[in-house]
Amino acid sequence: MIESFTEPFMRSTLTRIINSMPVIASLLLACTVQSQDAPAGREAQRVLYLAAQEAWLAGRTQEYQNLYQQLSDYPLRVYLDYTALSPQLAGLALAGGDSTPVDSFLNEYSNSYLGERLERTWVNLLAREKRWADVLRYYNPSNSNATLNCYALEARLHEGDLSALTEVAPLWNVARSQPNDCDPLFEAWLDADGLTPDIAWQRFRKTLDSGNSTLARYIVKLMPAEEARYAQRFLDVDRNPRALLQVDDFSDAAPQTKETVLYGLRQLAISDPSLTLNLVHEYVAPLSIPVDEVYAIQRYAIQRLQVQGNVEESENLLRQGPHLISESLVTWIARDALRKQDWPRLEYWLTQLPADARDSERWRYWRARALQEKGGRAALDEAESLRRGLVKTRSYFGFLAATQLGVDYDMAAQAVSVEPAQVDALMQIPAIERASELYVLGEEVAARSEWQYASAQFDDAQVMASGKLAERWGWHRNSIQAMIRIQYWDDLDLRFPLAYADSIRSTAEETELSPYLIYAIARQESAFMHDVRSSAGALGLMQLMPATGRETAAGMGMRISNQDLLVPETNIAIGSRYLSGLLRSFNGNRILAAAAYNAGPNRVRQWLQRTAETPVPFDVWIETIPYGETRNYVESVLTYAVIYGFRMGEHVALLSEEEMGERF
Repeated sequence: MIESFTEPFMRSTLTRIINSMPVIASLLLACTVQSQDAPAGREAQRVLYLAAQEAWLAGRTQEYQNLYQQLSDYPLRVYLDYTALSPQLAGLALAGGDSTPVDSFLNEYSNSYLGERLERTWVNLLAREKRWADVLRYYNPSNSNATLNCYALEARLHEGDLSALTEVAPLWNVARSQPNDCDPLFEAWLDADGLTPDIAWQRFRKTLDSGNSTLARYIVKLMPAEEARYAQRFLDVDRNPRALLQVDDFSDAAPQTKETVLYGLRQLAISDPSLTLNLVHEYVAPLSIPVDEVYAIQRYAIQRLQVQGNVEESENLLRQGPHLISESLVTWIARDALRKQDWPRLEYWLTQLPADARDSERWRYWRARALQEKGGRAALDEAESLRRGLVKTRSYFGFLAATQLGVDYDMAAQAVSVEPAQVDALMQIPAIERASELYVLGEEVAARSEWQYASAQFDDAQVMASGKLAERWGWHRNSIQAMIRIQYWDDLDLRFPLAYADSIRSTAEETELSPYLIYAIARQESAFMHDVRSSAGALGLMQLMPATGRETAAGMGMRISNQDLLVPETNIAIGSRYLSGLLRSFNGNRILAAAAYNAGPNRVRQWLQRTAETPVPFDVWIETIPYGETRNYVESVLTYAVIYGFRMGEHVALLSEEEMGERF
């Protein structure tokens, strides 16, 4: 697809800033916006830039030219140039068309986000016009994609370079369908007998492993008869893995047969893990299956037993074959023991964990709990020792251990060491300067693109400095991401910013919610990226589903659109009221409300029903939440609320006495 500039970069600005108010008012507003990093006179340039945008869209060419001439040193002048050039590209790409404007742009804005974007668009258009020599002239391997790679190889063929055919296989041999634009190249490669049986089989396997059986069946048609026969048998086993019960049919020495059997055994394990565990032994000798592959199939089958509820059978198998023990298999048994509050069983299986898993915060905490339940001086002393080790960590389990020992939380806050000059130096990078201007003007999508383009080349020191710079701008998501990138966890100011403080404070007062809880939810949901949209359709800071947002807003006497949920103040107000409703539904218990915010209240009620006859302590209930995502979510929200209390100068307990006394 040819990339377009006007819609994402210009119309969004004018629609939101200019068309929502008289032009003069918008320009006056722009005058008041000044980044502390911007040089003097920048406000006036912003006014001229916005006016130039409006003049361009309105077709007032002379006015646009006059404004444009006054912006010679403005960082966003490149966006005006791109806007003016974009509509001309298709015409310029016509056979024999003049490429001078493109050359001028690429020369002036080389090594820039928009320069690379235009370069990709231009090569795409040249290829569609079959200007093959020019495709090769402008094609840049470091700024490419699958389509452009195909075009470049096709161009070499048209220019008489047949060696291009030797480079086609990696483009063809992938698990997914490639763009249709690659078809002419692939056809030429196939006609030149570039496809070998080995390459065909490799791609057949990749596509089938990725679940793309339609593409796999197509590849079978390209195979020689012998390979096609093996591939068809593979497809038959994929469709009906019980065919492997006819062991004699799969006893030949061909490597494709071994692949088919190993694949089929895993497929069979999904529906009948017990049968798989028996059947795998019949294939070991005839196919010379390596022991590590046998173990892998056995572990997978045992995992499927656990998923299907046959935990006791899986436990027996692991006791008989300790060489099959893995962290995931033991974890499943440990949580089953917790659900049943079988503390001796839990203690035993925790000793069977691999050493690195056994030493994790999670399982050290649960070993301490098992020892506490066991009783006796030696067990109690070890439990206390484990907890004292945990309290040194700023985490859910560290805070739990500190609460149980009655000691203060260890926040261990330490800001990154960055000199002001290092932060200022980033503003000398053109892409960062453009990101700053775009961010001030409210063009966050474009600002993110510029920021990502620049920061991709940063070393660790620059990443640290970028976290401080983003904090200076109030661009909190980027501060958080910077700390994640360098894995620096102790700068709590950057990792847990007090964003949208006025809105959160006022909403907390209106809803009688803890501001720390609102902060924790927003931090977990979006990391304060106000315009984020999840793959499931959730919107904004507190990641509200549109239907939930509309229903909650209606209860507040409001009518909203999806776009309204991307407005921070609106999202905070509606999300907080939804959270408040969940707390009322679950008698003020934040554990259940947080779980419901993530997984939905109906699922939480189902989970509560599961333990209704034999209630478990709060920590056991959290640990045995069926969804790993929700389990981690609850732990994170409770932990983040403590950290936000610390950030705001308050001691906030991980859990209230009532919550800690709950049994669900």
